[in-house]
Amino acid sequence: MTRSGSGFSPEERAAMRQRAKELKAEQSAAEALQAVLERIAELEEPDRTNAERVHAIVGEVAPMLRPKLLYGSPAYAGADGKPVLFFQERARFKGRYANLTFFGPAQLDDGTMWPTSWAVTELTEEDEGVVRELVRRAVGG
Repeated sequence: MTRSGSGFSPEERAAMRQRAKELKAEQSAAEALQAVLERIAELEEPDRTNAERVHAIVGEVAPMLRPKLLYGSPAYAGADGKPVLFFQERARFKGRYANLTFFGPAQLDDGTMWPTSWAVTELTEEDEGVVRELVRRAVGG
């Protein structure tokens, strides 16, 4: 290791830059999670409870997905930052139901045509099982 005028070797400086990058990513992930939790807390019922359940299911089944806001709604993205799914509350468009939508990275392929969005009025235990299976399939599990 050759030391430069700064007292640190090129390898040490590279390691410090990498660690700074990791800390920034951790902070950004924590901030994104906090933003999602705050948004969920702001939702009207039944959207709040349904979004909390979806959030819990994603955390349980696909902890590798990163929470983030997408158009102001709770979403979950892969490591590349591309959204895999999101929960769009009904109040956003004054609808009678919320939407649970999966995007291109979701591996839900089933033949030449398959659903990617579901209307949600209330998540029953049975519905939660369906969401668990969809999330599991979406991430290739």
